[in-house]
Amino acid sequence: MQLSNQEIYLALILFAFSAAITPGPNNVMLMSSGLNYGVKKSLPHLFGICFGFPVMVLLIGVGLGSVFERFPITHTIIQILGILYLLYLAWIIATTKTHDIHTTKSNPLSFWQAALFQWINPKAWIMATGAIATYTTISTNIYQQISIIALIFFITAVPSAATWLIFGAKLKHFLQNPKHQHIFNIVMALLLVSSMIPVLINLINT
Repeated sequence: MQLSNQEIYLALILFAFSAAITPGPNNVMLMSSGLNYGVKKSLPHLFGICFGFPVMVLLIGVGLGSVFERFPITHTIIQILGILYLLYLAWIIATTKTHDIHTTKSNPLSFWQAALFQWINPKAWIMATGAIATYTTISTNIYQQISIIALIFFITAVPSAATWLIFGAKLKHFLQNPKHQHIFNIVMALLLVSSMIPVLINLINT
């Protein structure tokens, strides 16, 4: 029995929300940014994620995916660059000096940095390609379906990302001790590194 469009979209909303709210590079970095820089200074980072990922879904859906199918090495290169960049970000988070927090010398990711980061974010690739492969059919206009998928990801990304950002900012009240802040940053850096393990294993196997 074929599912109706409403049933498919409901399943997609559940998938998009569960994928967006669970830990990953974007959420870990947002929570760390909320603690270290506050909500206001981290808003460009948040909106860069919320707009950047749906745009990524659109571009993959309308044809960029075929480029990677024809030239698989390009996707592998992007994955390697993503891992290296995430390791660099993990190092920055782990070594953030607590006495530099909220000074003009230190800034979170900008809108464009966060948006472009989606292209080297392993979890973003899994979410985008998984959704396109699972929730599109050949019986309906493919471009319309991809546009709806991108819209659903945008709708679910905003509350999910905001939750992690606000949670990180609220932790500031419980982490007044600089040593505790430093421990928190190290834990976030380790979580960021651990999120790359499945991708690294896949690269080694292939």
